[in-house]
Amino acid sequence: MKGKRLGTLFAALVGSLLFAGTAAAQPSTTAGLINELNVELLWVAVPVTIFVEAVLIYTVLKFKDADEAKPTKENRRLEVTWTIATAVILLFVGAASYGVLADPAVTHTKDMEIAPDENDVHVEAVAYQWNWRMNYPEHNITELTAEEVNVKRAQGLEGPTIVVPKGQQVYFTTTSEDVIHSMHVPKLGLKQDSVPGQRNTIMTTPLKTGVYQGYCAEYCGVGHSRMYFNVVVVTQDTYDTFIENQTQPESSGNSTSTSSDLAAPSGLAA
Repeated sequence: MKGKRLGTLFAALVGSLLFAGTAAAQPSTTAGLINELNVELLWVAVPVTIFVEAVLIYTVLKFKDADEAKPTKENRRLEVTWTIATAVILLFVGAASYGVLADPAVTHTKDMEIAPDENDVHVEAVAYQWNWRMNYPEHNITELTAEEVNVKRAQGLEGPTIVVPKGQQVYFTTTSEDVIHSMHVPKLGLKQDSVPGQRNTIMTTPLKTGVYQGYCAEYCGVGHSRMYFNVVVVTQDTYDTFIENQTQPESSGNSTSTSSDLAAPSGLAA
């Protein structure tokens, strides 16, 4: 009876996790693809895990009082069955994974020349020991910081900040000035190595406004733990206003002037 209750509780827990993974709104197209793949693999992993554990428990209980071990008899039908089952599972995992990894919203390109459409956004993240320079090459905006978009004080954020619009394709190109770093924004499903002398590009489309923390995911020296940055996803109107304010010639000759419109963006959530 106790075992049945534990099994029911475990099944309910797994079901709730699967439902939460599929029903929750995804913050970006990249995160959506990765999370959907995780759920698909979970549908395979959970039954296999339950089956293996059930066989293990059954074996322990059945033979725990055996005085002397007996040799196992050969069963070719059983061996063929588990070999074919394993091959089918691996083929499914490989096909599902390739379908996601080959998608332009997940994979990256090396030294790609960026030619975004009119509404696409191109951001350049230059890593160095131990910080980031966030640039908008299409608008000649360089070295953007958290203070300059007025989100650090309101959100308690650290490091440079990237502002991107919701619902538009965003291309992130990253490189390094010294050692290998890695640009990682977990909640947006973004991870790309920053390699000296190499420009790597990854693309996504943000689907949910908010502030998403990023950091360097490649150990790069004593200041590695300080390499935080932020990706702020805002509405298209807020983004357009931000870019306009950054590029106005009357902004004291500095292309990275403060944008008061981002002090409290609509729908922004930490």
